[in-house]
Amino acid sequence: MPGTCLPVVAMRCSNTRSDSEACSLAGSPPWDIGKPQPTFQAAADKVVGSVLDAGCGTGEHALFFAARGHAVTGFDFLEEPIAAARRKAAERSLIVKFLVKDALETREWTERFANVLDSGLFHVFSDPDRIRYVRGLQVVLNPGGRLFLLCFSDATPGTEGPRRVSQSELRHAFADGWEIESLEPVRLEIRPEYKQQGAFSGEDPRGWFLIAAPCKSMMSSI
Repeated sequence: MPGTCLPVVAMRCSNTRSDSEACSLAGSPPWDIGKPQPTFQAAADKVVGSVLDAGCGTGEHALFFAARGHAVTGFDFLEEPIAAARRKAAERSLIVKFLVKDALETREWTERFANVLDSGLFHVFSDPDRIRYVRGLQVVLNPGGRLFLLCFSDATPGTEGPRRVSQSELRHAFADGWEIESLEPVRLEIRPEYKQQGAFSGEDPRGWFLIAAPCKSMMSSI
């Protein structure tokens, strides 16, 4: 379609943080829809207390929960989306702490949260980095806290976009020291212009939505 060329790199991000950086720098990725993903909106009443938005991007989920009265911190690996998130917070008169941080270094954090949100971060990591990331989540969650995680599913056809994740991979990643409350197939909403050009076969791609909590025994040993 003439005049509506979309950023090619953003459709090819897959398995590494460098790929993820390229996605952000190439322009708005398909799943940056200017509002929270519907899955998080539907689960909003389950979120009680403080919130950490891991890999927050331009901040839509962090801002959504701040508007609902939560104390929210959001972080991303890149400065550009964090700058955009801060501008949105100022425009909406919302207070959110937005930070440039590495998700693989959360074991070093001293602050703790009642909830962690992950919308599209888990699936960018290699297998070894997944282990580091998940262990870090156990550290930053309060006892009784919960993780809300949305990622791409292997049921999405093709190879464009992020790395696909199978149900068994998710269960394996959270088998040690976690209790899985629910794991459901969902859809990730993408920007209309991407669907019009046939991205993901012209459909919202398939995903998984995981709600999990660190086991109490694991929390006491951290």
